[in-house]
Amino acid sequence: MSQQKTDVTKTTPRARIGIDVGGTFTDFVLLDGLTGRVTHHKEPSVPADPSLAVARGIPTLLGGVGLAPGDVEMVVHGTTIGLNATIQRKGAKLGLVTSPGGRGVLEIARSQMPDAFDYLKPRERALVPRDRIHEVSARISHDGKVLAPLDEAEIDALATRLGAQGVEAVTVLLLHSYAHPAQERALRDGLARRLPDVSVNASADIWPEKREYERCMLALINAFTQPLMEQYYDRLRARVAEIGVTAPIFITANNGGMIDLATARARPIETILSGPASGVEAAGQLARELKRDAVLTVDMGGTSADMALIRGGKPMDVTTARVGDFPLSMPVVGVSAIGAGGGSLVRADALGMLHVGPESAGAAPGPVCYGQGGTVPAVTDCYLVTGLIAADRFLGGRMALDMGAARSALAREAPALGLTGEDAAEQVALAALRVSASAMAADLARSLARTGDDARDFSLLAFGGAGPTHAALVAEEAGIREVIVPPLSSTLCSLGAAQAQVKRDFVASHRLDLAAPEAATTLAGSIASLEAQGRAWLGTEIPRAGGAAFTHTVEMRYRGQGFDLSVTLPEALVAAPTAEALAALFHDRHEAAFGYCERAGHVILSALRCRLTAVLPAPEGNATAEEAPAPPRQEETRRVVLPGGPREVPVLDRAAIAPGTERDGPLIVEQGDGTTWVPPGWHLTCAPNLCLILTS
Repeated sequence: MSQQKTDVTKTTPRARIGIDVGGTFTDFVLLDGLTGRVTHHKEPSVPADPSLAVARGIPTLLGGVGLAPGDVEMVVHGTTIGLNATIQRKGAKLGLVTSPGGRGVLEIARSQMPDAFDYLKPRERALVPRDRIHEVSARISHDGKVLAPLDEAEIDALATRLGAQGVEAVTVLLLHSYAHPAQERALRDGLARRLPDVSVNASADIWPEKREYERCMLALINAFTQPLMEQYYDRLRARVAEIGVTAPIFITANNGGMIDLATARARPIETILSGPASGVEAAGQLARELKRDAVLTVDMGGTSADMALIRGGKPMDVTTARVGDFPLSMPVVGVSAIGAGGGSLVRADALGMLHVGPESAGAAPGPVCYGQGGTVPAVTDCYLVTGLIAADRFLGGRMALDMGAARSALAREAPALGLTGEDAAEQVALAALRVSASAMAADLARSLARTGDDARDFSLLAFGGAGPTHAALVAEEAGIREVIVPPLSSTLCSLGAAQAQVKRDFVASHRLDLAAPEAATTLAGSIASLEAQGRAWLGTEIPRAGGAAFTHTVEMRYRGQGFDLSVTLPEALVAAPTAEALAALFHDRHEAAFGYCERAGHVILSALRCRLTAVLPAPEGNATAEEAPAPPRQEETRRVVLPGGPREVPVLDRAAIAPGTERDGPLIVEQGDGTTWVPPGWHLTCAPNLCLILTS
């Protein structure tokens, strides 16, 4: 497996390109380092080969601003290919090697039922079937002592069995390997020598943290997606080179930052949730500019919608998430999938019930109005038939929509709903938009209930291709009174990618009682070790990055407690940790979270997390800047179907809206890559940073 060291050879960048590959469209943003201007572009995705959309989009993007491929200083790319492959179980044929008694690790998991209300619902299917899980006698104690050494003859036999099963990748999972990774690595190396055509990884090298099942799943998903991601990254690099771009390629990471291509190839688990995280990071910058402390983001694209919380201008990080059926126990931006997208299919069942999603038309064939062979109407067809979007202005007029086909498809659903007459298609479209908005608002409420929050306390920041069109409808259902629409709403995820910092997380597991005399010394040594790992990685893979900084959090709990709480360490405590100060921090954190603490209780430190951030020379463009607009169109009106009947509604060109502009709804605001709908009873204001603020 070849790897490419990434170097940044220019100290004065000209242009940085951010890319976000979605299920329906691939989005591009270019930051020009000389002018500070931001240019964006959308290209239909190619599900069979996502790199093809990238190769088509970059020349169009550059040509639009008169730049050459050689002017590109850096390409930063986000993708959900690994995520989709895991959910669809389209990855490598895996084998798993465990310690004695560990063969049932995937079946036992966390011994939780898939549904507390359905005793008959089956468990998720394991990523590795039991016949490809093998035990070895090697064993380690919880404190890292070797209880049973490796046996070379046993490794020979194991390699023979795995080879006969035709596995493409093998994960080695030894109990307590985080405390003594050398034995696991030795077994990995022994298998790799005997199986040269098989990828072999060690769980502690992927993520050296306690909890065997979670560590196992991280390593398995990494192995499962690695061949696919390596092939994709190789195609991506080749296609980008073919169009003359020789700049280094970076990949956005789960934590909202970016890593170099070599690390992404070796550790695809770190990028499996990369796409949505970039948009949330860019939204955080906007929240800080607008001085909004509680913001709920909804990124609604063609296929799905993703939600995240931003508090005090910072996206909420979590250490547990899910990828399909499986846990992902590592630091990620807290994004959860909700609701539907512009491609969500609209169907009426035999009982006269209207359903929107979760199935999606995707990029191929897409909604009926795309004219690419789709026959089932989608939410975008509803936008078109109700007049929220115009047939001749989709993607700035680059893609004409078929109004007649959309009306016919929606009319076919009308009889099952008891709707007749010439306006039947319009009534189906109105009903579908209400159903979709209601379902999304319900999903928002459920997601917020997990954190004890109420949607009415938040502003809704909407982005993605369909986000601004749907946002006010969702806000009305959820009781939210303010909606924020960024100037680059449709391509905010790719903007976030272009602005991303280098960011990488490192972890060390402990079973450290703070009452022990060596506690502070052990923690200090662990901090130094993780920082050394971070500096070594940065110096090897991205040597031109500067401004390296570290933040540290520890996972702590009371003795006997079944869960941990994360506590961020202040710089003074990082420099000189003391057990007393650590315990006091935990007590305060516990009291803030649960309303009580036990200041006399024993505190256990179970993990140290260290986040490295660094910066690369970057253009000055930001989320509030945009390419020089074309002369604005004159205000006009369009027939829009509303619940009370059709109405002529003003249509504004966003380029004509200056800071301080105020208008009452109903109102449509159009821009090259999206449409903002301001319903009756809502008021629009343009903020100084060009965000549209909708209030009810």
